[in-house]
Amino acid sequence: MATNIPFDDYLDEPLKDTEFKADVAAESTKLEIAVALPNACECARLAQSELAERADVLPSTIARIEMGRMPALI
Repeated sequence: MATNIPFDDYLDEPLKDTEFKADVAAESTKLEIAVALPNACECARLAQSELAERADVLPSTIARIEMGRMPALI
């Protein structure tokens, strides 16, 4: 029978590896940005295309950021 392990406990050992820990931190940052960007656009009443124009990037760049796939410029 499998033992249930809390997720935070499951990561205790892998997070001792500094490279893994840095990767987790980077992915967490991407996720935070991916969640914050559409919220900020909604608050500012900006469409993706308007934000892209103001940021001087393609709308597809904004879409990728919102999906958590950071382009090289970030």
